[in-house]
Amino acid sequence: MRLADTLHFARAAATGYPARTALSVLAMAIGVAAVVVLTALGDGARRYVVSQFSSLGTNLVIVLPGRSGTGGFNPAPAITSTPRDLTIDDAASLRRLPAVARVAPLAVGTSEISAGGRLRETMVAGTARDYFAIRNFEIAQGDALPDDDWNRGAPVAVIGARIQEELFGSTPALGQRVRVGDRRLRIVGVLKPTGQGLGMNTDELVIVPVALAQAMFNSNTLFRVLVEASSRDAIPAARESVLNTLKQRHRGEEDVTVITQDAVLATFDRLLGALTLAVAGIAAISLAVAGILVMNVMLVAVTQRTGEIGLLKALGASGRDIRRAFLAEAAMLSAVGAVVGYLLGQAGAFALRQAFPVFPAYPPDWAVIAGLATALGTGLLFGVMPARRAARLDPVQALMKH
Repeated sequence: MRLADTLHFARAAATGYPARTALSVLAMAIGVAAVVVLTALGDGARRYVVSQFSSLGTNLVIVLPGRSGTGGFNPAPAITSTPRDLTIDDAASLRRLPAVARVAPLAVGTSEISAGGRLRETMVAGTARDYFAIRNFEIAQGDALPDDDWNRGAPVAVIGARIQEELFGSTPALGQRVRVGDRRLRIVGVLKPTGQGLGMNTDELVIVPVALAQAMFNSNTLFRVLVEASSRDAIPAARESVLNTLKQRHRGEEDVTVITQDAVLATFDRLLGALTLAVAGIAAISLAVAGILVMNVMLVAVTQRTGEIGLLKALGASGRDIRRAFLAEAAMLSAVGAVVGYLLGQAGAFALRQAFPVFPAYPPDWAVIAGLATALGTGLLFGVMPARRAARLDPVQALMKH
């Protein structure tokens, strides 16, 4: 049998039983589509988190109050001493370090903001002027916070675009007075719309001087200190100098945690990459199930076409020809199912992107290639047994059964 004859035999066999063929193709398609959609979800989550952390700024070193350790709990220090606060003066001392370009203290809380009889709940961030450059915030109107002494809380505020819209509508907000908590503040700037990012919607944010925020929330400690290293290569040196400086200021106690943006990104990248592999593995199980279905269909085909196989052998077809014909049919079913599944998976990923525009649900190339290859591989693998069984049939007995 020539290759063209083998393919014609396989196509005729597949189209001769449309319902059986459709079910086999559907099973394989579901498996491939599951791989494509689930890996698009997993890889989309990884890309989203990485992009959100990257939007925090570049070359970041983040200082958190309190020591994060992996050792066991020792009750003695907890009873005899308490961790020192991370203060504004601590943050100010970091500005003089050689590997540091910018420093921004950060104190956060929630409060009410009101103007012209309108009132709403909002998040308040107390910080300094460098915060806008570190976070890449753009000012739509006015200016950022004044570059004053951090320990002075000037009664000014920069508000998000949604706050301006809800409180002032089409009226210019610059120079207007608002009440935040029990303080009357003057608006000096309005941020450009940016939207949601890592749980903080900057369009609904009110930014005030850090000392004012601490007074409003009756707190002496900072929530974070954001440090921007002078370059990417300077990040390790900046982290080390920040840690040493704060340790000296806190009487030799290492009671802060200093993390780098790169380390956080690498951790999330590894975790979500492993998650993507896991969901791909789970989806691949359905391909194995589809392969078993193909095997069952082919075994039934051998039984139904015993007479046809006997006739081919009687006309001179070898066992190898019969084996190739059945493997070609299995490969054809798997290939069509893989292509249909790929198209369904891409359609599902497209629907996800339309429903959630901020979520980059694109299936990774490796997952698409692996899904298609696995579909073809399982189809051929599980087609071997029926093909060998057909090839071993005795032509005389096959014709007698027919």
